[in-house]
Amino acid sequence: MSQNKLLKLLEDTPQAGIFHLPRRSQAAVRAAAESAGCACFDVSFAESDRIDIVLSRVGYALDFPEWYGQNFDALKDCLTDFSWCEAAGYVLFISGAESLDAENPAAFKALNDVFAAAIAEWRVHDLPMWVFYELRADGLAVFPPTA
Repeated sequence: MSQNKLLKLLEDTPQAGIFHLPRRSQAAVRAAAESAGCACFDVSFAESDRIDIVLSRVGYALDFPEWYGQNFDALKDCLTDFSWCEAAGYVLFISGAESLDAENPAAFKALNDVFAAAIAEWRVHDLPMWVFYELRADGLAVFPPTA
């Protein structure tokens, strides 16, 4: 996909979502997202199967405010209020999620439910939010989406 097409896709708020993105494609996606004015974040779950550690790592990587309570409600609150980091959109590149997906699938699903809720809320404001996992998990479509 050309850089111009990739840029247009990343700006297309209704297309935004949660996807598998191979590591080899991340540099091109990041470059296009940054060109579109999106804030990009790298989040490593460090192969943790514990949701408390994962939530802590998300908060640290996204530089959440001190009041972040490292629970799903606080995660949604922070993901839907980037007043400290205003941008034309938001992109999360997540690595090391294999252990959480394999060992704690209920927590992995709950985490993705929060991501999906945040993505839907940003759609209302016509701002794209993308979540890209390196891992290829059940239920994750491969980026780019086919519409």
